[in-house]
Amino acid sequence: MTTQTAEKIAFLFPGQGSQAVGMGKDIYLNSIAAREVFDEIDNTLGRKLSTMMFEGPDDELRQTENTQPAIMATSVATWRAMEEATGVLQIPNATAGHSLGEYSALAVAGVLSISDAVKLVLERGRLMQGACEERPGGMAAFIGLDEVTAEEICRESGAQMSTINTEQQIILAGDHHSLAMAIDIASARGAKKAIPLQVGGAFHSGLMSPAQNGLNAMIDSLTFHDPLVPLVGNVTAKSLGTTEEVKEELRMQLTSCVQWNNTVKFMMNDGIQNFYEIGHGRILSGMVKRIDRAATVTNIGDFASVLAYASAS
Repeated sequence: MTTQTAEKIAFLFPGQGSQAVGMGKDIYLNSIAAREVFDEIDNTLGRKLSTMMFEGPDDELRQTENTQPAIMATSVATWRAMEEATGVLQIPNATAGHSLGEYSALAVAGVLSISDAVKLVLERGRLMQGACEERPGGMAAFIGLDEVTAEEICRESGAQMSTINTEQQIILAGDHHSLAMAIDIASARGAKKAIPLQVGGAFHSGLMSPAQNGLNAMIDSLTFHDPLVPLVGNVTAKSLGTTEEVKEELRMQLTSCVQWNNTVKFMMNDGIQNFYEIGHGRILSGMVKRIDRAATVTNIGDFASVLAYASAS
């Protein structure tokens, strides 16, 4: 059964960077529905990803081909555990995922089966790794830098806007020379911090373009459905209502800036002030509070929080 509350809510799904050994383990042990999700993903991959997630080693979990499906598995399994615990899952007024998390949102919104979502995530990761090797680059987070200044720095350095998390937290991507120049310029322009990120490439930028044709082909090979739950896109920061809109969003997301600040504001402008971050970690919870301190944000990432959600529903 499903129901929708009078109070507007949104489900949010984290992306890469939220992983940690042990994530999802207690949900796996305590929820049959969650266990079925992990088992389905293990079967799709043809290997025991769940064992690596629960036991490590950490260096293997951090490899892209493991990290991405692991994060998605935890989020989708947690959502299924919520459904099992309540018996009547609330239909959110909106759902969105941050970068990789958008693929978790696709599964929850009924756009893709869990198996197909995992296949797409795996192929995306493989293609992105190839693009990183062909066109090396990196990313850096800038704190205290507004969007207008960031755009000026990009024009001067050759870097690109990769992610706008909040009005004061922007991530730039580019080749190593452009990124180093951007960091120097930003420091001179008054950025509070310029932090190089430990990532494998310049994600959500033009340097990912070698992966575009392969990703397009994979998207076209899968069966998509119109979202059953309102889905807000990373790139457009607007509601995606049809299969074609979702496909175009995924194509663009590879090389385009993630407009997370605008995505959250779009939901807030629709009257949503209650957000649930579903999956391991609290990265998105912190971002939402920085966007609007009046927002209510709840993290659901372990079985205790699943039970707390159920008792409050």
